[in-house]
This record gives sequence, C-alpha cells and structure tokens, in this order.
Amino acid sequence: MGGGEIRVNRAALATNLALMRKLAPQAQVAAVVKADAYGLGLAGVLPALDCNSFFVARLEEGVALRAFNAKARIFILDGAASDTATALIDHNLIPVLGSLAQIASWQATKGGAAALHVDTGMNRLGLPRHELSMLAAEKHFAPVLVMSHLACSDDADSAMNRTQLSRFRAALAMLPPAPASLAASGGVLLGRDYHFDLVRPGIGLYGGNPHMGAPNPMQTVARLAGRIVQLRQIAPGETVGYGATFTATRSMSVATIALGYADGVLRTGSNKAFAMIRDHAAPFVGQVSMDLITLDVTGIAGVGVGDLAELFGPGLPLDEAAAVWGTISYELLTGLSRRIPRLYVDA
Repeated sequence: MGGGEIRVNRAALATNLALMRKLAPQAQVAAVVKADAYGLGLAGVLPALDCNSFFVARLEEGVALRAFNAKARIFILDGAASDTATALIDHNLIPVLGSLAQIASWQATKGGAAALHVDTGMNRLGLPRHELSMLAAEKHFAPVLVMSHLACSDDADSAMNRTQLSRFRAALAMLPPAPASLAASGGVLLGRDYHFDLVRPGIGLYGGNPHMGAPNPMQTVARLAGRIVQLRQIAPGETVGYGATFTATRSMSVATIALGYADGVLRTGSNKAFAMIRDHAAPFVGQVSMDLITLDVTGIAGVGVGDLAELFGPGLPLDEAAAVWGTISYELLTGLSRRIPRLYVDA
C-alpha cells in the first residue's frame, strides 16, 4: 500500500510550458530541470517538456539528461572546472562560464561552445563589471549565449528588476552580438523587455507561483499525499507526539499518516500546518516525526485507514503549504525524499 506518493500531472506541466511560450512568443523557451527536475523526477517529467534547450546546475545532471536526449543543447550553470572539461566535451555539454579564469581554462581545452554569465547585481555567479570590461577589450571569446539572473523577479514591483535590466543591456552593448537570456519564471511574467532571445522557466513549469502575492497563472503539477495508517480516539488532557507538545482540550479523532521529515515534510509545520482529507482541513497535531505525522480529523466523516491526506496539490496550493511550513516552494519540492514514489499521469 505504501506510505505516500507524489503524483505528477504531466499534462499540467506541458500546459505550463505552453503558457511560457505564449507569454514570451519572440523567445526560445528552455526548461530548467536541475535538482532532478525540481524534485519531481527527471526521467518522468521529460516527456512533457518539448524543448530544444535545457539548463541544469551540475555536470552530473547534464550527463544524466544527455542519456535521455542526444540532440538538445544542455547548459551547465556551474561552469567548467578544470577537472570537468573532459566530461563536458565528451557529453557535448555547454558550460556557462562566469569568470575570466574559467574562460581561459575552457579555451585552453579547446572545448567548443560555451555560454557567458555576467553579474548584474546578484553578486553570486558571473563576470563582475571590471572583468567584463577586460573581456570586451580582448574580443577573443564568442559565447553561444550571454545570460544573467534576476534577484527579485518574484516581486514585480521591485526596483531591482529595472536596475538589472539596464545593467544587462549595458553589458550586451560591450560584447559582440550574441543571443541573450535574462528571465527565469518570474522574469517571463515581467514582460517583453525581459525576454530577449531565450527564457529559462523553472519553478513556474512545476506549478509554483512565479510572483509572490499575485494570483498564480500556473497549473498545479504535483500532489504530495500521505496514507493514513492508524486512527485513534483520544480524551481531553491526553497528549500527542514527541515532547507532548499538543494536549487535547476535547475528545478528538487523530489520524497518523506515513510521511515525516525523512520524506521532506519539515518539522516547522508541527502544530500549525494542515492537510486536506475529503475536502476538509486536518491540522497537524504534535511534532512531525521522522516517518509519521498526526492529524486532527475530528468531525471529518468517513475517514478510514488507507485514505490519503493531501499535503499540497489541487486542494492545497504548493506555495500556501510552503508558507505555512516557513519555506518556499523551491525548497519544499527539491527537499522531497526519493523514498516517496513518483507517479506520473498524463491527464
């Protein structure tokens, strides 16, 4: 029977990809599938992602993706360390280079196609302005793509977006003409000024809301549910779970579901998060433990052992669940354990 499942709706995933194409009609759409497709399983989601280009973070992710797709352009956001050059070349992967040292090392290997990352304000990866000026003066590097990354694209009102857009345009003006990319999911929703030649949606494809505080235009892709393995009645004054952090003030029905923090359900949800059972909210009572969560199902008619309790999905939006757990949709999805089966549906 199993303790829980992650159900992935590939039809919704394909619909979200189509929406990104509709929102950025002049740009190529490249899917970001790093972290095992944001925790949903690379092999399972790829059939829904009809793209010619993909982005991953690590070399190993690129090698895994290449095994499924022999022709796609696969960009490696980590760049090209000296000890990865051979593998990058052997698997026809495109490193995103973010420093003069990386560029020099890659050119020395005669590695071929590479992208260029310029820093426009994240101060994380990418050429800072003084290195960009040096590269522009030398005129010896022809990237297949010039990219940067927005720091605040989830906030449509942030002044940082316009600042980075201006800096990116200035950087492009310093370089020989090349395809350009600035927008991930949030940037796509900022409008045409941010689209350039290629957009790189990630969280939006998987159903996360690219803009905080705004209605989510993306369809729900993933549903996390845990199976009820035991039901019990407790009396007023009885406690639930480790540390006895919850005390019943009335007679209650408590359901135990077979998910816990070993599955990626954060302990921060203890005594404040909730699941959905039969269209009713069932609050977490007591601490989330390694393998189990206890829920208050008092008054929910028909609940039985074997029923599924939805922790996020169509009945409980991903971002809403993440907020209650004190995190963001990205961390929630990518933190899901591999011991939870991923089930793929196409409708």
